Amino acid sequence: MTTQNTLSVLLAQMQIYWEDAKTNCMKIEQQLRQQSKAVDIVVLPEMFNSGFQVQGDKVAETMNGYTVNWMKENAQRMNSVICGSLAIKEQQQCYNRLVWIEPSGAVSYYDKRHLFAMAGENERYSAGKERVVVNYKGWKILLQVCYDLRFPVFTAQQPEEWYDLILFVANWPKERQFAWNTLLPARAIENQSYVIGLNRIGKDGRGLEYGGNSQILDGMGEKIVDLRDLESFEPGSLDLYSLQQMRKNLPFLRDTDRFECKL
Repeated sequence: MTTQNTLSVLLAQMQIYWEDAKTNCMKIEQQLRQQSKAVDIVVLPEMFNSGFQVQGDKVAETMNGYTVNWMKENAQRMNSVICGSLAIKEQQQCYNRLVWIEPSGAVSYYDKRHLFAMAGENERYSAGKERVVVNYKGWKILLQVCYDLRFPVFTAQQPEEWYDLILFVANWPKERQFAWNTLLPARAIENQSYVIGLNRIGKDGRGLEYGGNSQILDGMGEKIVDLRDLESFEPGSLDLYSLQQMRKNLPFLRDTDRFECKL
């Protein structure tokens, strides 16, 4: 596979209509059609089609349902990856699934491993059993969802499978914004990796408020893009050569501990 040095992304920091997949998808599509420049990856929030609903049966779709088919159509139309999480029902179980769809129609997905027990997510959803790294245009990208951000062992670089970017999609409450803003650069610094943290804004159907602060950070933990608290569809660019040079000049990863993360 030929490696593309520069990766362009579009961050969709958005308010989400509660339990209304069609309206959310229509809203996103309207914004995407207004974009003048092509991008490699469009990043949508956690449960972008419904809001964070712990009662999965109320909003869950199948992998052949409305939202996934909408993602496929728009990935092909835009010639871009479309990714974001939604509730997926499969074999009588419900997953908070980060779905990654390429323009070719190829589908990858990651099921959220760390379910947010404080909200009862663990009672209605099944936890994922695999860590997933996708390879796209020569970039290796670790897929993660919201609460996974708090668990550094799960995201840690492994010598057998170095990655270049960690992608977190989230519904991270405003009241815990300090943790979000602290942990994202920590993950970037300790793994010498780009990090994208894509959060929603606004209030959900339960009245819980989300503060946004979606951002892109480089391998030193410095912000490249910071969306703060405004609804915005914002582009950003990542450079693989600069990341590789930083790792070469500061070869901290060669001292990485080897361990097995048992799921």
